[in-house]
Amino acid sequence: MTPDHASDIRHSAAAAVVAGVDGSRHADLAVDWAAGMAAQRGRELRIVHALDLSRLRLGIGSLDSPAAAVLSAARERGAALVERSAQRVRAMLPGLRISTEVVDRDPARALVNASASAYAVVLAAHGTHRLPGHFGSTMSAVAAHASGPVLVVRADPHDKDRVHTEGPVVVGVDGGPVSEAAIGAAFEEAAEREAELVAVHVCHDVYYGQFADDPHILYSAREVEVRERAVLAERLAGWQEKYPEVTVTRRVSLADPGAVLLESSKSAQLLVVGSRGRGAVLGALVGSTSHALVQHAWCPVMVVHPHP
Repeated sequence: MTPDHASDIRHSAAAAVVAGVDGSRHADLAVDWAAGMAAQRGRELRIVHALDLSRLRLGIGSLDSPAAAVLSAARERGAALVERSAQRVRAMLPGLRISTEVVDRDPARALVNASASAYAVVLAAHGTHRLPGHFGSTMSAVAAHASGPVLVVRADPHDKDRVHTEGPVVVGVDGGPVSEAAIGAAFEEAAEREAELVAVHVCHDVYYGQFADDPHILYSAREVEVRERAVLAERLAGWQEKYPEVTVTRRVSLADPGAVLLESSKSAQLLVVGSRGRGAVLGALVGSTSHALVQHAWCPVMVVHPHP
């Protein structure tokens, strides 16, 4: 199980919910979602804008204005941007503690640094950058390297202005120790939201066992499913004792993990996944399943890292 909250920096009284903003409509949705989390948990909301100096310096060379003037104007714009976000949130949640910050570094590094002392880092699934994949790479880098949970706020694909607020919390369980932190975070989220927890354990090894000398190939699909249900029950047992108020539904599937969890996200208010699963390549930005879900899920996705 994860460390006790008393020794966890994330759960200290000073740990804020950090939201990254870039002036886009998607970022506004993420800030509003982060504000709701901060209000519910009695925490400060910290709104951060990163200037992305690499982009600024790239453009400065083609301008007649001095570099200092361009950077000063960018900082002024950033300060106005975070203040507008703060004012909008104060109008909705007047009692919420809010702080703002403009930092001179690229967005991914800024949010990764902020995660070291944050309760959670929240960012939008899409940004303002015109180059396809730029914001996605920032999102992947933050999800891969942050010290604490990263929440990617995804709107419903059929209603770009609506973020799911109802339904269960769904957690992907891979049967290995790396998913332990994700299970703990999912139980905490379900308890805070007074929501059902759906634990999804996907065992697709049965399909490639013939190529990897895997013992699953010696058993029928039904036998594998029975065995994996026992594995799932074992993984959840300690957490169910810690959070007895949380109603838990267990699901075992012999299919592709990404496809099963993506389907589950259609009716969920939050999807929780670990930062790596079995078979992940060390050094990759983020596990392939996690990467696919933060790009395509129908609801907000929480990416959780194993505790040191």
